[in-house]
Amino acid sequence: MIYLDNRADFSVDIDFLENLARHLTHKDIELILTNDEEIKAINNEYRNVNRPTDVISFPFEETPGAILGIIVISVDKILEAAQKFGHSPKEELALLFIHGLLHILGYDHEKDNGEMREKEKEIIDKFGLPKSLIIRNED
Repeated sequence: MIYLDNRADFSVDIDFLENLARHLTHKDIELILTNDEEIKAINNEYRNVNRPTDVISFPFEETPGAILGIIVISVDKILEAAQKFGHSPKEELALLFIHGLLHILGYDHEKDNGEMREKEKEIIDKFGLPKSLIIRNED
């Protein structure tokens, strides 16, 4: 189950995101949708990077009954990227959600040998989504 904290009043197809999540895990996830200002503050506090980002993930320790983790996504970045890349905000949210969820599950594209990229590709192909974050950044 996804616990949605929609701080940006953004329309979300929660059933679609739940379907994506079930492809990777059966654990619960918290999803926070916010704006650039708030995600910038979070990015600065937890990563020491003083700029907004599109998605940040916080995995939780393996504890019985605990949620898997928290994914924070900037709606401002969703809208910018959807316009820039010519797809829908729903699709961009899905891409960011997948990216964040893979990080919570332990994937790390900055350190692995392409495993996260391959897993993202598998999921976006299965669900008919546009290019992922990692693939876009490689172009």
